[in-house]
Amino acid sequence: MELDLSSLEARHAHDLLTSALIPRPIAWVATVNSRGQANIAPFSFFTGVSWSPPVLAVSVVTRPDGSYKDTLVNIREGGEFVVNLVSVDLLAAMEQTARSLPYGTDEAEAAGLHWAPTLKVKPQRIAEARVAFECTLAKIVSVDTGPDAGNLVLGRIQRVHLQEGLLANEREVDWQALDPLGRLSGKRYCTVRSVIESDYKRSQQTLFR
Repeated sequence: MELDLSSLEARHAHDLLTSALIPRPIAWVATVNSRGQANIAPFSFFTGVSWSPPVLAVSVVTRPDGSYKDTLVNIREGGEFVVNLVSVDLLAAMEQTARSLPYGTDEAEAAGLHWAPTLKVKPQRIAEARVAFECTLAKIVSVDTGPDAGNLVLGRIQRVHLQEGLLANEREVDWQALDPLGRLSGKRYCTVRSVIESDYKRSQQTLFR
C-alpha cells in the first residue's frame, strides 16, 4: 500500500504521520512576549540536531487559520526560549498548557506550575521539570506558508538544568529517574520503563551518528 500524504486532507495526513512517527519526546517550550508576559506550550515534533554545537529543533506548526502560535511569535521577537522535558508525573499539567488561552495568559500559573530562574535567557524554566534547556535562536526554517505549515525552530543550547540526583556517571541523564513521557497519537502516550540492552560489542565510537 502506498499513500501520497500531500493529496490527503491536512488532518488526515497529520493523523497518519503522528501515528507512525512514535514515540516522540515532548518539548515544553517557555517563552516571553515583548511585554514580558510568560507563555508555555507543548510540541512533539522535537529532536536534537547536533551536540557540537549543541542544538535542538522544535517544529511549531501554523494554526489552521494561517496565524502564528504565540510560541513562534515570541521566539521571533525575543530570540530566546527554554525547552523543558515532560516526565510522566507532569502529563496533566502539560495537557492543560496545550489549551488555547487569551494572548498574554500565563499558562503555567493556570496549570498550577511554578517558574524557576534561568541564567542566560530571559524566559524562565518550569521548576517541576527535571531537565530544562536554555536556548537562543539559531534559525527558523519555514517549510511552507499558510495553514498547517511547519516552522522549524533551531535553538542553540546555552545551559542545561538538571534536577538533583538525575546525573549518572557524571555524564548521562538517568533515564529511570527522568521517567520521560512519550507522545503517540490521539490521546495516547507511553513511558520508558523498560529497555532492550543490546549485546553489540561496540568500540569507543558512537554506535549511531
